[in-house]
Amino acid sequence: MTLLVVGASHRSAPMDLLDRTALSEADAQALLHEVFDSEHVAEVLLVTTCNRVEVYADVARFHGAVDSVTAALAKHAGVSREELTPHLYALYEDRAVEHLFDVASGLDSMVVGEQQILGQVRSGLRRSQEAATVGRTLNGLGQAALRVGKRVHTDTGIDRAGASIVSVALGLADEALGGLSGRHALVVGAGAISSLAATTLQAAGIGHLVIANRTHANAERLAALTGGRALSLEHIAEEYASADLIISGTGAMGVVIGTAEIAKALPQRGSRPLVIIDLAVPHDTDPELADLPGVVRIDMSAIAARPDAAVSEAQIAAARVIIVEEVAAYVGTREASRVDPIVVSLRARANEVVSAEMDKLRSHHADSVPTDEIERAMRRLVSTLLHTPTVRMKEFATQSGGHRYAEALQALFDLDPNAIAALTRPAVVADDLPPMLS
Repeated sequence: MTLLVVGASHRSAPMDLLDRTALSEADAQALLHEVFDSEHVAEVLLVTTCNRVEVYADVARFHGAVDSVTAALAKHAGVSREELTPHLYALYEDRAVEHLFDVASGLDSMVVGEQQILGQVRSGLRRSQEAATVGRTLNGLGQAALRVGKRVHTDTGIDRAGASIVSVALGLADEALGGLSGRHALVVGAGAISSLAATTLQAAGIGHLVIANRTHANAERLAALTGGRALSLEHIAEEYASADLIISGTGAMGVVIGTAEIAKALPQRGSRPLVIIDLAVPHDTDPELADLPGVVRIDMSAIAARPDAAVSEAQIAAARVIIVEEVAAYVGTREASRVDPIVVSLRARANEVVSAEMDKLRSHHADSVPTDEIERAMRRLVSTLLHTPTVRMKEFATQSGGHRYAEALQALFDLDPNAIAALTRPAVVADDLPPMLS
């Protein structure tokens, strides 16, 4: 089997295309099952974040699997295959492992080091577990990625040096408004990123804070935590005339704040500027808002372009060292585990030989020979003889071309390939994940 990732991100595709490829939960589930049902695929893990959609798969045929994943992505994202394909990347084996570790560590984010990615990777792993599309291979890879991401953040501090998306965005708003203290802010949404925005605004001394959300109870909960006022989503237009700052991060499929509604409120605002921050993918706000007089629209592209969103070269280098080390350790462990079935089969064959010989001995000398002692001695002897070859085979398995040693051992001892295959079949892991690493 081969590990493969096919995906699109802010590095390979324009933001408007990423907007259109954002998957609803129903589409994500359908995509997982369609790829999983492909004849070329044994396991599937889907990772979706603000700026990417990626399908990780354990596959039997590389090109066939790439074709299946590409077709499923285009179908469930509602984008033509011809438009999507030029913006897709496909990585396999060690490079696929390294890429997921980069993603989980925040090194592949628009704002390098942002920590929210860990929760998004974890959500993707949980979704794939609940859909029963991951087994031993991808469950292990996903959990390794979460651990590596946590280690990079802890050991390098890139999540502190590389400002979060929210803090960078609010820095831009502060510049545009000449300060946030005492201002009137409207936060649309009550999820993780909107909640972070609201709490950051509270700490910045915002004067009046309104939380609008489709589920009013969630708006009330966040408003209570931040000293704000809750508002139902259908009434947000009432705040457009008085707000100095609007932040939206709902994750809705479609525009939440349109140009016409904002334009209608502009005469009531006089000369006061309005800053609109769009933290959602797909966009919550119409890009044409930026063309309105007195309106500043800030989206993810503008945030990523900020110099203060960058981390130091030394921190990135330190993160790379960790990831190279972790990829080598993961690949080495994976390659060593691939020879385990051959080791098990070899030891089983040796035990069969000992048992057969002991049966012959007991049938002829049961009364005159201490067969139990002889059997224990023979099994110790066989175990000793096999110890060094099996240890060395696992060592060789981590090296380039190491699989040939396992194949040679299989051929020399005429080990049953069907029995070995049975030992390597992926088992679906249905256990719950550990608490989120963040």
